[in-house]
Amino acid sequence: MAIYSSNPNATRNFHIEEKFEAGVVLSGSEVKSIKQGKLSIKESYAMIRKGEVFVINSHISKYSNSSYFNHDEARDRKLLLNKIEIRKLIGKTKIKGYTLVPIRVYSKKNLIKFEIGLGKGKKLYDKRVDLKNKDLKRELARDFKNKTSI
Repeated sequence: MAIYSSNPNATRNFHIEEKFEAGVVLSGSEVKSIKQGKLSIKESYAMIRKGEVFVINSHISKYSNSSYFNHDEARDRKLLLNKIEIRKLIGKTKIKGYTLVPIRVYSKKNLIKFEIGLGKGKKLYDKRVDLKNKDLKRELARDFKNKTSI
């Protein structure tokens, strides 16, 4: 399973409660460009419109070897989910503070998949606690490594 892009802001700015795997509707030049690693989902988010889920602000650069039938780089891309999952997401996103965030893009059996998460925004003090815990874990790992090498 090759990971083409990930969103570092997803876990930093949101408490991810549930994750969903979704297919995506792409054109041929978009697939080739993604497989070359020319994809950014850093500033993207997902939105539900008329019972369908779309990823907005995902940037896929143009494929260099394509003809004049190239794709639009910043268009909205439709995600493919089950009807039950979409209904669940509609109900959860109506609650204040919840949003859909793309976490990573990867391939599974030669298909491009988006992993989206249902997340609630973190407050500033939550981010500080997470940074403190991360530093503590790093320090403990460093100490453990030094003690085992002696």
